[in-house]
Amino acid sequence: MSNIEAASTFTLGDRQVKRLGYGAMQLAGPQVFGPPRDPDAARALLREAIAQGVNHIDTSDFYGPHVTNQLIREALSPYADDLVVVTKIGAVRGSDASWLPAYSARELVQAVEDNRRNLGVDVIDVVNLRIMFGMGPVEGSIEAPLTALAEMRSRGLVRHIGLSNVTPAQVAEGRGITPIVCVQNHYNLAHREDDALVDALADDGIAYVPFFPLGGFSPLQSSTLSAVANRLGATPMQTALAWLLRRSPNILLIPGTSSVLHLKENLASGQIELSDDDLAELNGIAGSSN
Repeated sequence: MSNIEAASTFTLGDRQVKRLGYGAMQLAGPQVFGPPRDPDAARALLREAIAQGVNHIDTSDFYGPHVTNQLIREALSPYADDLVVVTKIGAVRGSDASWLPAYSARELVQAVEDNRRNLGVDVIDVVNLRIMFGMGPVEGSIEAPLTALAEMRSRGLVRHIGLSNVTPAQVAEGRGITPIVCVQNHYNLAHREDDALVDALADDGIAYVPFFPLGGFSPLQSSTLSAVANRLGATPMQTALAWLLRRSPNILLIPGTSSVLHLKENLASGQIELSDDDLAELNGIAGSSN
């Protein structure tokens, strides 16, 4: 069994995807702005991800902007039948590489059209509405922008809808407006505010897609992770990804990298076996912050 097959699959919308996927954000230039230093290497990495069995790629037309989607199209189009490309809308990039909310119906329509054009598809598999009321999830109604996105789904431009950077209340509000197939939030060993949400979504067959698998760790938390990783003969990133795979069957991983070596290392996390003692030590990380 290959590394990626060992991680099993989960339903995303109406498709089965490998739980180890790939996030394309790091294919753009510094600050996720402008082109990469070596576009040929970026395209080669995308092809290698597919060769390794990846069939779930996460992207956005505001990466670059336009850069990662164009690279995906150039490297992978025509797309394999089993490949699910997930994008996100709700922001635009300023000329200074800033991230600016873009929620009006006109801006959202433009974002979907940009994604369709740069990916080279008539229908986008999944579009996540990224909420930017604050740095992290902040309460507030998402009815207006989500209704605009749902209207595009009814027109056949979008197959499925997800949410990103949202609170449980916003997820509940969203599910009352349109079917939601995934939630993409910051979640990892140290950042576990979404524990209850992960479990609730799992009960309903909805995918949870964490980002920043090593983001927000204190030195103590990092040292604990490193100690477990050393014992396993793995890297801290591999160990953190293995924990996420073990945490819940609805978790889909999208670790990003611009290196083929790191891509293969990330995918190898599917083979890591965590003992009960390993899990206990890793689960304790969230409670230690000094």
